[in-house]
Amino acid sequence: MQAGIWGMGTYIPEKVLTNKDLEKRIDTSDEWIRTRTGIEERRIASDSINTSHMSFFAAKEALDKAGVKAEELDMIIVATVTPDRSFPSVSSMIQAQLGATKAAAMDVSAACAGFVYGLVVAKQFIETNTYKHVLVIGTEKLSKLVDWEDRNTAVLFGDGSGAAVLGPVSDDKGILSFELGSDGTGGDHIRMDDYLFMNGREVFKFAVRQMGESSLNVVKKAGLEKEDVDFLVPHQANIRIMEAARQRLDLPEEKMSKTVNKYGNTSSASIPLSLAHELEEGNIKEGDIVVIVGFGAGLVWGAATIRWGR
Repeated sequence: MQAGIWGMGTYIPEKVLTNKDLEKRIDTSDEWIRTRTGIEERRIASDSINTSHMSFFAAKEALDKAGVKAEELDMIIVATVTPDRSFPSVSSMIQAQLGATKAAAMDVSAACAGFVYGLVVAKQFIETNTYKHVLVIGTEKLSKLVDWEDRNTAVLFGDGSGAAVLGPVSDDKGILSFELGSDGTGGDHIRMDDYLFMNGREVFKFAVRQMGESSLNVVKKAGLEKEDVDFLVPHQANIRIMEAARQRLDLPEEKMSKTVNKYGNTSSASIPLSLAHELEEGNIKEGDIVVIVGFGAGLVWGAATIRWGR
């Protein structure tokens, strides 16, 4: 039995914060941000919208797209580093809001690789025939962690949520391979003190190497060659890091998802937001080989090869 994605949903806050807006608040410029990161704007959730609210809206859409009822869910996994509070977990809150009465619930903290970690956990339960329907949500309200006076981080992050319903798929479809990893010796490079701190230079060096290596590794583990890859969905952190991964796979530009310009870095939400966007645009089709790859605080990373479809 293979596990795959049945349907996806998203939630994006209404408020748009552009680079021009940030020029008025901190010592930066639209040109500086765009050339170094690829970001043009990001979405910011209002004070009345929290991580659980965004997760709920994304989950509802994913369930509708998958044709699964909330009461049919066996498990809810929420990947986030910005829960509403320490406890109860966001996943338990979503379970109650959806009315998913028989679902187990847990949160996963793996930062920007969180959604990949969530998919891999769901895969184990489905492929051991323990559970049939698992909801995985990548969701963040990073705006509440950012020091809006720090130009090194304030320009990078945004809010949003992406959800996927997973279930059994045909033997030749679904999650074909994965890789998860951690190097805790680099943990201080991205951390939470009073606000989010990031050593951009060190993170960049790590990410450029790891994104490319992990992408190639999961393709090989799936018994495929890089020429077999139809589409790459990398974590949307920085266009230069994303380009390094694309070049390692020898893919043309149009075969890589790029939503960083619209949403910025939404951490665990960035891969599901991008996946859903490419599906809506018709860029990912039935039978396509899709590689997803992310890295984040920990330092952690995760990647997977998926043959799309049910």
